[in-house]
This record gives sequence, structure tokens and C-alpha cells, in this order.
Amino acid sequence: MRIAQIAPLYEAVPPRLYGGTERVVAHLTDALVDAGHQVTLFAAADTRTSANLVAVRDQAIRLDPAPLKSDLAAHLSMLDQVRRRCEEFDVMHFHVDLLHYPFFADRARQTLTTLHGRLDLKDLGDAYRRWPQFPLVSISDHQRRPLQDVNWLGTVHHGVPESVYPFVEHPRGGYLAFLGRISPEKRLDRAIRIAARAGLPLRIAAKVDAVDRDYFREQIRPMLDAPGVEFIGEITDAEKAAFLGDAVALLFPIDWPEPFGLVMIEAMACGTPVIGWNCGSVPEVLQDHLTGRIVASEDEAVTAVAQVVTLDRHAIRKEFQRRFSASAMAQRYVELYWRLLADSGSRTRMQA
Repeated sequence: MRIAQIAPLYEAVPPRLYGGTERVVAHLTDALVDAGHQVTLFAAADTRTSANLVAVRDQAIRLDPAPLKSDLAAHLSMLDQVRRRCEEFDVMHFHVDLLHYPFFADRARQTLTTLHGRLDLKDLGDAYRRWPQFPLVSISDHQRRPLQDVNWLGTVHHGVPESVYPFVEHPRGGYLAFLGRISPEKRLDRAIRIAARAGLPLRIAAKVDAVDRDYFREQIRPMLDAPGVEFIGEITDAEKAAFLGDAVALLFPIDWPEPFGLVMIEAMACGTPVIGWNCGSVPEVLQDHLTGRIVASEDEAVTAVAQVVTLDRHAIRKEFQRRFSASAMAQRYVELYWRLLADSGSRTRMQA
């Protein structure tokens, strides 16, 4: 199958440091190539991929040192390139929200759009209903709740390569881990209090976006001086595997409708249990008492710390392999591609 993957340009594919959507696109693209498909990836030039790369910008936007830059202009230029080459592909898989809709309204049945963010925002419903011809994919069933009446083709959970996150049977760190982004909805403050009450160190590998700098300075920075708290900052994929694998557990104390939560399955890949809040997609990703604990309060989370150390890390890894490997994700997308092509009568264009 000839497949185009169209990634956002904010991060490299995969990101050098923090980044969710571009990391998923990287894993999906390489898994599709491994499965024998002809894949073309439209992304920034600092991308690493086994697919045919079309570099549409000299580097990813977030780490570009240029003081002035236009993310809109960069993405519009990329979409123009995709449009000019659309005859080369059986399926064009977009990961840029709905930015491509006006360009591809007459080609909608040749496209698949995965929505990676929250969908309870003002204006989104009207926009998605304005272009009902575009088939959509959610990354969790919970994510689609605010927009249940649009053109959903399916739900595909994220996946990560088994080789990137090796299994760790006996963690050596003796600490709890927090990985991701420091913002009000991620609730690092909860994680700090939970670790202190559980009597374990907390290691924090996280970035601070510009929009969250005041929150970090005023609310979080004073808490980092507490005993046992270590703030590392952003880390690479290579560092992430060891960081998660040597942890007693990952704390995921979110306070928002998380669409998926990639870090949960990254921890599971290492065999590390997750203590996650009963919020957003968490109950859909975690299996209580198997891959971690689902909690609703800090008291429950503190109790869960003692409980998760008894969980079978081999069973956690096996559950990850069954549900959340990159190959499993790619296979589910291929099934949707075939459905898309069958619905549009495009099978005659297919190449081996």
C-alpha cells in the first residue's frame, strides 16, 4: 500500500526531547515500513525515519533558534506539497488536526485524520461538522465523547516499539517517576505530595512550556526544594527508557480529559506499573491491579504505591505487547486503510 504520513512540524519525528504526536507518527511510520508498505513521511528535516522523507522545513519549529517564525506558513507550505503529490498515494494519513480540510475537501475519501488532542474546545464541533466527509480516528474512546456525531471510522490506541523500551525485571532506582510536561492539568503538585507521604524519592523528567512558566515559578518551583525531590528537566528517548525502567512506579496524577497518555504505555513497556487518576483515557489504558492502579484521591494513590510493588512486571510487559506495541498499532491502522479504500472503491489503484 502507498501511504503518506503527514506530521506536525513543531517537533522532529521522533522528537529529540518531549513530544507526543510526532513520536507516535514516528513509531507508526517505521512499523508500516517494517510491514512492507511504501510510506512517504512529510515532516521536518531533522526527522529520523525508515520511510521516504519529504523534508518540508529545515528543522522542527520548537527548537528552531530563529526569533521570529510562522508555524501556519510552514504547515500551509507542507500541505501544498502533499496536495501536488496526492496521486502518488493510496491513503494520505494526516496528524495536523483539521488544517488540511479546505485543501483536500474533494479528496476526503482518500484521507484519514487522527485527532491527537482534546475535543471539548469551543468551535471544534462546528468545524468538524462543516466537513463531514473526512473520516476520523480517535486515540481513545473517551476522547471522542464531546464529538460523538462526527465521521468516526475507528479508535486506534497508540503504540511504541518494543525495542525502544526494554523490559526491566528488577528496577534499581527505588524512586517514583513523573514524566511529561509541567502544567496545571498534569498535577505535578499531587505527585510531589504522594511521593513524600509514601516515603519514596520522586524524580521529575519534564519540560515547561512558555505558557506554563508563571505556574511553574509560582506553584511548582517552591515544591522542588522538598527532601527527596529531584528535577531533571527534559530527557531523550535513550534516557527515558532507563528513567522509567528503574522506577518503582510512574505517577500519572492528571486533572483533565487526557486523550491518551503515551507515557503510561512507555512505562508499561518497561514493566513499570502506573498509578493513574480515574480521569480521561486512564481507565481505558490501564488495567487495575494488572498494569497499575486507578485511583481517585491522594490517599488512594499513597496506598497504591505499596500495592503496585507486588504486581508482576512480566505480566505488565506482556499486556503492553498485546495491546500497545507499534506493530499492533500499525496493524489496526492498516485495517482502517483497507476499509477506507473499500468504501471509496479505490482498490483498483492499489500496488503491492
